[in-house]
Amino acid sequence: MSLRNYLDKIRPNFEEGGKLHAFKSVYDGFDTFLYVPNETSKSGTSIHDAIDSKRIMSLVVLSLVPAMLFGMYNIGYQNALAAGKLADATCWGMFLYGMLALLPKILVSYIVGLGIEFAWAQWKGEEIQEGYLVSGILIPLIIPVTTPLWILVLAVAFAVIFTKEIFGGTGMNIFNVALAARAFLFFSYPSKMTGDSIWVAKDSILGFGYTLPDGFTMATPLGEIAQGTSVNASVCDMVLGLIPGSVGETSVIAIAIGAVILLWTNIASWKTMLSVFLGGTVMGLIFHSTGATPIQ
Repeated sequence: MSLRNYLDKIRPNFEEGGKLHAFKSVYDGFDTFLYVPNETSKSGTSIHDAIDSKRIMSLVVLSLVPAMLFGMYNIGYQNALAAGKLADATCWGMFLYGMLALLPKILVSYIVGLGIEFAWAQWKGEEIQEGYLVSGILIPLIIPVTTPLWILVLAVAFAVIFTKEIFGGTGMNIFNVALAARAFLFFSYPSKMTGDSIWVAKDSILGFGYTLPDGFTMATPLGEIAQGTSVNASVCDMVLGLIPGSVGETSVIAIAIGAVILLWTNIASWKTMLSVFLGGTVMGLIFHSTGATPIQ
């Protein structure tokens, strides 16, 4: 209650005429993130639900935590494996190395994305929208760990401005913000997003991990298949996620845990999830039957 009382006490400073009224959208954003708004409609018929958009987005972020945590561990695992020091590395050391490698990307993603959201909302005199709560963590999870931070800044800014805000914000955009950032990176900086040299963090961080030579490469299982070489990873490693790849994409188990959370909380629809797999299967069969070569 003390926090609620404090927020109510400082609210007049952010209202029209207050000395901090220029930051009203920022105040409303933090207030509604911490507490469910108690406003109700003044006319018509409506149903009041304690689960608003911010709570839904928070549950989606929660479902991404397993993939994020495993991705942190896998970053350190791949670094130790590439250095030939896997027998000497500890689980905690590999996880801490991965956390130190991934955390700056998460911070940059949120600082840049939410900064644009806050500035845009204040400029238009609207409430801050909550959609970027999910995109902010998705973007670092779907890119290689070696992606430079300055490139990530450009991708986040492009995605938020050109695929979200200009369409009217959350719920109005016709493109997925995280996928738009990934597409921007793929076409603008292909050398940073493709090839065998981008999947393993090569530098030691604060005494953790191992420094690898610049010319080191490690192909993903799909890359090995595309090259016609034998796959080095076992089925068990591919299911667990102990393979090179973008940070949050490798572990089937971690992603499945996130899917179960979304289904159990009724945030996601099993029909939508099933359609993704069916659509991918159908298109794969079409490419195979027509002899078309998919873009690598």
